[in-house]
Amino acid sequence: MQLAEEGRLDLDANINVYLKEFQIPATYSEPITFRDLMAHTPGFEDLAIGGRVFVRDASDVMPLDEYLEEKMPARVRPPGEVTAYSNYGSTLAAYIIEQVSGKPFDEYVEENILHPLDMDNTTFDQPLPSRLAPYMSNGYVYSNNAYTAKPFEYLQAWPAGSMSSTSEDMAKFMIAHLQKGRYDNTSILDEATAKQMHSQLFTNDPKVNGMAYGFWEIRLNNQSMILHGGDTILFHTILVLIPESNLGLFISANEQSSEPAVYELLQTFMDRNYPVPPPPVPEPIPEFEENVSQFSGSYRPTRSAYTNFEKLGALFQEIQVSSGPNSTLTMSQPGLGQEQWVEVEPLVFSPAAGLPSQDGRVFGRDDQGRINHLFLKLNPTTTYEKVAWHDDANLNFALLGVCILLFLSTLIWPAGSILNRYYAKPVNHTDTGRRYAGRRRSQAARWLAGGSSMLNLLFLAGLLSLFLASPIEAEFIYTIPAWLTALMAIVLISAVLALGSAVFAALAWKDGYCSTAGRVHYTLVALALLAFVWWLNNWNLPGFKL
Repeated sequence: MQLAEEGRLDLDANINVYLKEFQIPATYSEPITFRDLMAHTPGFEDLAIGGRVFVRDASDVMPLDEYLEEKMPARVRPPGEVTAYSNYGSTLAAYIIEQVSGKPFDEYVEENILHPLDMDNTTFDQPLPSRLAPYMSNGYVYSNNAYTAKPFEYLQAWPAGSMSSTSEDMAKFMIAHLQKGRYDNTSILDEATAKQMHSQLFTNDPKVNGMAYGFWEIRLNNQSMILHGGDTILFHTILVLIPESNLGLFISANEQSSEPAVYELLQTFMDRNYPVPPPPVPEPIPEFEENVSQFSGSYRPTRSAYTNFEKLGALFQEIQVSSGPNSTLTMSQPGLGQEQWVEVEPLVFSPAAGLPSQDGRVFGRDDQGRINHLFLKLNPTTTYEKVAWHDDANLNFALLGVCILLFLSTLIWPAGSILNRYYAKPVNHTDTGRRYAGRRRSQAARWLAGGSSMLNLLFLAGLLSLFLASPIEAEFIYTIPAWLTALMAIVLISAVLALGSAVFAALAWKDGYCSTAGRVHYTLVALALLAFVWWLNNWNLPGFKL
């Protein structure tokens, strides 16, 4: 905003104008602008692991231009369409500031923001400078009734998440914003620019909170505020400004699981200082029953991966929407239970239990009038988009469950072979006819299908360990380890075996070897193997999509 105020940066220009070492591909006809970066509407997918956000050590932090070019996410939607919070977009904005100002980002900020505001205990340096290092709080993980201190966190996607500061310094920053760019006798923005920065830049829908220039808009307890949250693995922070009350609130917590506490404290603060009466129990509008089927389906966050194996994470974040009892919609997410919602005006839903009306859901339509988006009133940074049938979480979990059961069922084959060794009649090896050939063919078929099934179960076990790992301990957060590459390669081998199993299933029915029950079972296993190959490919899990 300072550079735009000086006329050195055009907020509406194609950002490629400012990029010298690389360019953002022209995936769509509409170019990405600086406004898109500040509103988090550039249309990038969100990739997080493999060193895209965090690295283990300061020596692993790549220069911004190298990082932005090498780790560039795909453009998956036109810019300016819907919000999807993007650390990459923020890092890209910092790099453009370097290109325009001719100075490293941290140096520019130090000269033009930190020093003028006397924010002497704030830095983007990784690691911290020696004068500040002794005062840095530890980050903690709580486990087994004890808090364990963890090392300093290094951000690759800096400056997103990499600033270390104090509450006193952040108070000075908040005062400057509340005073429209001024602190004591110092000005960091003209009043008109500060007002513009605090105004709405984008909203997914007029009925939901929007984005200001970098800030998020929120209306809580009938108070309009602008804020920004910040999370690393260990630290969780929120900065809130209520301009009408000339009030700023800064909260930071230093434990891995403390993010909910930060927002609970904000809500408690608001309830105490800006109490609101309990709302009446909402009544559904008459048109709801006629339109209920339009809302049903799965909605995934736009802040998701689309082109690599991280896409699988969206399965555990999808919101399932279905018809509920007593003229309500039921909305649920894996592990979070179900809630009932009432349509109080067209496309706008409030909690059926009569919770504060600020907690709402709003649906959006496409150009053909079909429901295609779900917006959360209290989260303007993320949109939920309605997914195609093949990405529906319920379908995928059901398919996965059936496949696992059929893979496990192949364990009866080696068990049967062992029993046959002891109890079956000896084979007459002089019989070279159909029966003996069929038995040999049946054994080969079972080896293929059974081997593929066991490889798939091994892969799923490894995948489960990936999701259960603590983020601070998980190696894949910081780099793609060899074991993960090997795990992803397993499914390529399994896919080849699955195709062979399908051929044997067809031969079994054609040549009539094995019992009818055996052929049915084998065919079901072969179909499960093929379905699993489709499932793996749908979620970008084969090794070449790392």
